[in-house]
Amino acid sequence: MNPSNNHFYNKKLIQNARELRSVTATKAERYLWKSLLSKNQTGHRFLRQRPILFYIVDFFCPKLKLIIEVDGSSHFDKGEYDLIRQQKLQNIGYTIVRFQEGDLLNNLDDVAINIRNVIYSLEM
Repeated sequence: MNPSNNHFYNKKLIQNARELRSVTATKAERYLWKSLLSKNQTGHRFLRQRPILFYIVDFFCPKLKLIIEVDGSSHFDKGEYDLIRQQKLQNIGYTIVRFQEGDLLNNLDDVAINIRNVIYSLEM
């Protein structure tokens, strides 16, 4: 079976992903989920904390192969790791969009416009 058929889903990370969804989700992640990405509000189905390859991505739209990442304070010292991770995900065909936690909490309208523009461009 071709691993891309299941979007490189990594079953070994299921428990970690569940914990990230329920216990350790940041305020910005919860806000983005409830305000914009849950219940097909964008016209597309998004999944939270999806295990792909050896990583867990914050939000994932399988149809568009779109990953949305929220960078909070835990990312301050992970610049190189985040870059390598992003390159590996892009190399298997995913589009990654990153937002700073502060932008989500303070400028959700701008973030929503940005996400809708990315979705529109991927639909073309």
